[in-house]
Amino acid sequence: MSAAERPDRVVLGVTGSIAAYKAAELVRLLVKGGMDVSVIMTKAATEFVGELTFRTLSRNPVAVDCFDKSFRWEPEHISLADRADVMAIAPCTANVLAKLACGMADDLLTCAALACRAPMVVAPAMNERMWLHPATRRNLDVLKSRGVEVVEGSEGELACGGRGAGRMAEPAEIVRAIERLLGRKDRRMRP
Repeated sequence: MSAAERPDRVVLGVTGSIAAYKAAELVRLLVKGGMDVSVIMTKAATEFVGELTFRTLSRNPVAVDCFDKSFRWEPEHISLADRADVMAIAPCTANVLAKLACGMADDLLTCAALACRAPMVVAPAMNERMWLHPATRRNLDVLKSRGVEVVEGSEGELACGGRGAGRMAEPAEIVRAIERLLGRKDRRMRP
């Protein structure tokens, strides 16, 4: 199958946030829109949503560990980075946001993100205090200056029980950002 015939490929990073449950809907919408989705989960993300959920929805294996015991000649983080037409990280915690801004690569997701040359979308999700912290604001500015598309969330109910900024954007909004980066401005996804 030529590149023109194959579906657009999205590599989706899912990090350890309560908003990880929204990533399942994001995968569903992307697949429904005809995209091939590969999911990378941080170990912390697996505490919120199981690998089986993403494997079932994406119809692809889910990557979690740099040191997978199955033998493959190619480094997993490089093959995933090369696979992406767009890389998205949703939810993107303050921790992963900081790692991306600093160029740290200490797990499979951040290694793949650092190696990836495709356009990137991040959808932050964190408590309002973390969202408004000057370090987080600076990290967002760094990523935006590198061309990363940041899909900011809205104010609303937070996992801590309070209300405020820091909620992850809705999956349909993240899909629209991914489609823009893929040049699919004229196509609309139906939830």
